[in-house]
Amino acid sequence: MSITVATPNSVFRALADPTRRDIIALLRDGPMTSGAIAERFPVAWATISRHLGILRDAELVLSTRDGNAIAYELNTTVFQEFVDHVLGLLNTGGNNA
Repeated sequence: MSITVATPNSVFRALADPTRRDIIALLRDGPMTSGAIAERFPVAWATISRHLGILRDAELVLSTRDGNAIAYELNTTVFQEFVDHVLGLLNTGGNNA
């Protein structure tokens, strides 16, 4: 079993796609099953499943299986780490006052 660690590059890649950003926006209101997410998009369920896999690999979402259903929710810890990373890129070492 391999363990994936979120990297800034994987998060940037995951957020580059508008469909994945739309999925993240849906999950702001709380966990949703993959089926409920897929119903919101005019593409095949397999396409949404692939997008969810990319978000999961970037650790932006967490998944929980309950029988045949898989629920997804935002992983706010990774979002906070990502925001900190981006802010670090913008920090020039000068006085921000």
